[in-house]
Amino acid sequence: MIRDWILALREPYDRNNAGESEADNLGQGLYLVSLVADKDHPLVHAILSELPKLEVEAEQGLYLKGRSDFAEHPVYQTKWAKYGLRALSLDDSYTVPAIADSYSSLFWMDFRDRHVAGTEAANRTFYPYLGWATDHFRGQKLSPISNRDYPLTWETRASQADYPGMAVIDPTFVTRKTAAPHTWHAAEIFLYLLDQDSDPVP
Repeated sequence: MIRDWILALREPYDRNNAGESEADNLGQGLYLVSLVADKDHPLVHAILSELPKLEVEAEQGLYLKGRSDFAEHPVYQTKWAKYGLRALSLDDSYTVPAIADSYSSLFWMDFRDRHVAGTEAANRTFYPYLGWATDHFRGQKLSPISNRDYPLTWETRASQADYPGMAVIDPTFVTRKTAAPHTWHAAEIFLYLLDQDSDPVP
């Protein structure tokens, strides 16, 4: 459904957080391209030119360090880069650093063994998609889901949201600074449940 949109991508960063160039966008862009094209897509060249700007050489190896959601998350960003490079069968010289990163457990798709326990970004009240991602990473379920809940998906107190627009649905959302429904929340729930359904019954 989003093939044409992906094929038209040329800019490595989505700049959705106050215009910042967020490091996780690079691996995400590579992965998106892998779904509909190959390493010759113009976005791939643009991303490969950006990666060296974020590289850090340390005793444990080469990794990426930049900003995502207004903070440095080198483990999360390096995991995304490795995932995207592998999806396009591109060379990968990065090592996931063995350092604490509160976003590390948000990346549940792979590299679960490369994680240093510490503070996790699992605020289930304001940003429930973070809780779902962490649950997915850990193989647990601490987040609620029920057809009796309303709204089913949401985000509260986001830094870049335009909450007055929610008055169309209900003025309460404006006062509470809540956006609903929320696609990232919905996606994390869906992907978690999809993985549960695909597991063989013992």
